[in-house]
Amino acid sequence: MSEHIEIGRADGVLTIRMNRPDKKNALTRAMYEAMTGAIAAAEAEDAIGCILFAGLPGAFCAGNDLADFMEIAKGGGLPTEVRGFLHALACAEKPVFAAVDGLAIGIGTTLLFHCDLVLATPRSEFRTPFVDLGLTPEAGSSLIAPRLMGSQRAFQMLAMGRPFDAAFARECGFVTEIVEEDVDGSGHKAARAVADKPREAVMLTKRLIRGDRADLLARIDEEIEIFAGRLTSKEAMAAFQAFFSRKG
Repeated sequence: MSEHIEIGRADGVLTIRMNRPDKKNALTRAMYEAMTGAIAAAEAEDAIGCILFAGLPGAFCAGNDLADFMEIAKGGGLPTEVRGFLHALACAEKPVFAAVDGLAIGIGTTLLFHCDLVLATPRSEFRTPFVDLGLTPEAGSSLIAPRLMGSQRAFQMLAMGRPFDAAFARECGFVTEIVEEDVDGSGHKAARAVADKPREAVMLTKRLIRGDRADLLARIDEEIEIFAGRLTSKEAMAAFQAFFSRKG
């Protein structure tokens, strides 16, 4: 488990809170593993009717920890923690909600494509700078984003790295509602409301809405293989070195 992932249970809701303030909730392998375990626990517990992802004020998730990924690149491939989390998220039978405030970068945006409801504050910003880092999309986003927003807007987001504000994200279909304040409270209230409904009926309805996920899982795996190859590319290594030079 990771000290940077806090798990809470209340009112039939399991909350997965990313809590790494010094890195704006950039994800490490340990954080991925902890979140995968939390999803599995929620799926197995009869008392839980909804899963809620949350971050910190001003930072939902700043994407992957690049230092961690540099270490990964040296070994080749991507660790099982990343694949395990993405499969668990994509296959979750219980509703998955998210409460977003501030930065949602990379996986901080693409994980929202798998959520059944997303609340965001007006100051939230969604960005996927994969290409800027010499990388490619992940989390099934190359399949889901065009379905949600059309190929042109998906290209703006995934290839051009255009930042989307909360209003545009709502227009594109991956933010449900903009909440002026207390997005965590609003997220928990919405999650509790669905958790109070007949559980089996909710899960069956989600299954019908989501449909067969075989194509999504196949795309996730395809993206992972391409992404892993890109980690050791000259473009990615140059982009990472430039990033760390700026940080220094």
